[in-house]
Amino acid sequence: MSQSDPDFMQSLARGLIVMEAFVELGPDQSIASLARHTGLPRGVVARCLHTLVVTGYVAQDERSFSVRPKVLGLARAYLSDRSLSAIAQPLLENLRDRLGESCSLGVLDGTDVLYVARASRSRIMAIGLHVGSRLPAWCTSMGRILLANLPLEQREALLPPAPLPLRTPHTVASLEDMRAILDGIARDGLAIVDQELEVGLRSVAVPVRNAKDQVIAALNVGVNAMEHSVEHLRSNIAPALIETARMVGLASASGL
Repeated sequence: MSQSDPDFMQSLARGLIVMEAFVELGPDQSIASLARHTGLPRGVVARCLHTLVVTGYVAQDERSFSVRPKVLGLARAYLSDRSLSAIAQPLLENLRDRLGESCSLGVLDGTDVLYVARASRSRIMAIGLHVGSRLPAWCTSMGRILLANLPLEQREALLPPAPLPLRTPHTVASLEDMRAILDGIARDGLAIVDQELEVGLRSVAVPVRNAKDQVIAALNVGVNAMEHSVEHLRSNIAPALIETARMVGLASASGL
């Protein structure tokens, strides 16, 4: 929080922090649990929750609090202004139907990849994914595409410190190895993650480029590792993914 910025509203920032806590913790939270998660004083959390209840964004059941459907209006405001999400959705659904696999569109948001469009076949991950989900960029195929296409200084600032956290026994732990992987992705335009995020999940991602050849998003397909090999991702899924990414980029540029 910026103490030196006279236009910065600390109370609003704290309210948003409390709202974001529900994403991690889920519904039916107490003032105490939210205070522990956010690091904010209980009195501050209580005032934030009171305001959110009065404005209709949070529901209260005695000492338990949950987010109300009204927050979906904020998501709709974002998505309606983001033609990329609306344009990509039918193309993702077509790709899902052709391949029989889940596919997603993501953008970089800080150190995370944020899911802005998704067409699901079935849940193959323990972590349910949907529009609005976020995952650490460095260990996901879409995130690596987005990181690889950043200037080196900016990319470096978004990588975790060494050693990298081990999500699974397959996760790349060496920061030097990760830098080499990102360099290869920048060169080849293709990222494959083999059970590094979750055991049993493989995914492949490609960049979505605008008319200026700038990477504006990433597109991926996730598969069950028991059903499809890495070579299958590279030879059979990647070409369809590249074609769809090109269509998303062209449609976004034309505003269709």
